[in-house]
Order: sequence, then structure tokens, then C-alpha cells
Amino acid sequence: MGQPIPSTPNMKATRQGFGQGLVELGALYPNVVVLGADVTGSVLTSLFQAKFPERFFSIGVAEQNATTIAVGLALSGKIPFFAGYGAFTTMRNADQLRISVCYNEANVKIAGSHSGVTVGPDGATHQVLEDMALIRALPNLTVVVPCDYEETRRATIAIGEMHGPAYLRFSRDISPMFTTPDTPFQIGRAEVFRDGQDVALIACGLLVWEALQAAQELERRHGIQARVINCHTLKPLDVATIVCAARDCGAIVTAEEHQVHGGLGGAIAEAVVKNYPVPVELVGMKDMFGGSGEGKELLRHFGMTWREIYASALVAIQRRDGRFTAASVRAVKDVVPYSDTL
Repeated sequence: MGQPIPSTPNMKATRQGFGQGLVELGALYPNVVVLGADVTGSVLTSLFQAKFPERFFSIGVAEQNATTIAVGLALSGKIPFFAGYGAFTTMRNADQLRISVCYNEANVKIAGSHSGVTVGPDGATHQVLEDMALIRALPNLTVVVPCDYEETRRATIAIGEMHGPAYLRFSRDISPMFTTPDTPFQIGRAEVFRDGQDVALIACGLLVWEALQAAQELERRHGIQARVINCHTLKPLDVATIVCAARDCGAIVTAEEHQVHGGLGGAIAEAVVKNYPVPVELVGMKDMFGGSGEGKELLRHFGMTWREIYASALVAIQRRDGRFTAASVRAVKDVVPYSDTL
């Protein structure tokens, strides 16, 4: 069990995986159509537009209209994808998602690109960090947050082939490529990328890579064997895999490029507290807005890197073992000064 992790991975943006997945899906199914909101080049629906121009519709800066048009297309037998920045495809048209899409169980696929702080210089207004909390509360909606280029490509095809509303969340910046076409992927099933019994690191999106780095460092420094779980589907959540991790490891850390409230951490905490309560530490945005800067710089500044996952794992283990004190937490937080390399 586990996912081979390259020591020097190639880099590619998850949005490129989305664009490529759309092209492949369009070649397979002539009823796939795509709607754009004046960010076609940014979210790479331009690849689909170039290949199938007659099946691409530019709606303009009108996310609410695009969503309702997508519903009409879905009810007419099409498979519509509406793609834009996640800050606008979710937050700006929440009512349309709730009633037009989810209440009607319309076969509409919403894509939220440029999620998290790794949008970079666009700043807080474009760095959506609340979408998963909002979206996963909507009935009938599948929520998928892939971890790299290849998984995003496969997730795009998968949500196109399933019937029902779906939200796909991905990023702008380049990131490590560490899954392959042979890596297990199935909507609704979390995948164990690294086995271990001492602590479980459960992540989604770009922070899956950070969790893998944290696991390597925990083993190198302390001999701690961390289980790393890629929880790419927030809804429906793979409760069985989560509860198994809680039972086997007795301590959990969640990691997401999102507010710690209501997203992956909230979903995991809900599953754990109901089924098998254990200490859970949450790594993510701590109830604040982002800012302008380079993606890696912002992840470091706001505490969403392997270092915070590593330190949180030690805290979770201390809580499990009854050795949790304020002084020990401070000591743990100080053991990993920032540097560009492990």
C-alpha cells in the first residue's frame, strides 16, 4: 500500500490538468459543453474552445447567468462545465448553486480555479478560502479537490462521466506532479499514499504533497511512521478510511489550503467525533484573509507547509499520549526553522 513519491518531481499546474481533461472528455462525449466567464485563458478552458469552438459559450463576467444557463443546458441533455475563478463560481452565485443546480439535481459541473493563497499577487479578493465550507453543505453536490496535474485531469473526466451536480477545485500555480495514470483514483474514495501507524496526515489539494514531505521528516527525525491520506473527495466523504486511520493511529492532522473552519478539517472532525474520537489538529488558514505575494511565500507566511503539518503531528501525538502542555507546543513549533530545503 502506498504511492511512490519522486524526490525531484516535475512541476505543472492543476489548471492544466483541468484543461487537458476537458479536451479528452469532449472527444469522448459530444454532449459536453463548456461555459466561460472572460477568464478562458486563465482557467485553460481555452484548450476546449480551440478544439470544439461550436461547443464553447462565452457568457462574460456574469457568473450567476452562466450557472443558470448551464442548468438549462443540463436539463436539455448536455453535460455543461462552467469554469472560472473559485472565488466567483461559488461565492458570487451561491443562490444559483443552491436552488438552480442542487435543488434541481441538475447535471452541472462547476469548476473553481485559482483557489487558495497560491493565486499569489491577485490578492485576498481572488484567493477563495471559504468555498469548500459553503459548497459541501449543499445537498446533492459532489466536491472534489485533486492534488496535482494528473489527478485533476482524471477528476475532470470522472465528474463529467458521473451524473449529478459536482464542484471541482484546483489551483493556478505550478505544483509537484507525483501521481500517474496508474495511481488509484475514484470519486468518494480516499487513497492511502503512505502507510503508518503513529499518526495520520489527511490532506487535499496542493497540501497532499506537503503532507508527504512532513511524513518523511517525521520519520527522519523521530522514527515516526505517518500515514498520509489523499482525501480528494470531501463529499461524499470516505468515512470508512478516516475511521480506520483514527483507530489505527490514534491521532490525526488535517491539511488544506482553505480556512480551518468548515472545510476538510471540519469534515474529518465530524466523522471522527461521531465514530472514533481521537485528537485532531487542523492545518489551514486561521480565520483571516490572504494577501499579495508569490504562492510559496504566502503558504509559508500563513502556515500551510510541511513544517506546520510536521509540528501539528507532534502535538497530536502528545495529546494522544497525555503529554500535552503549552510549553511542549511552543517547543514543537520552534523545532523547524524555515529554509528552502528539507
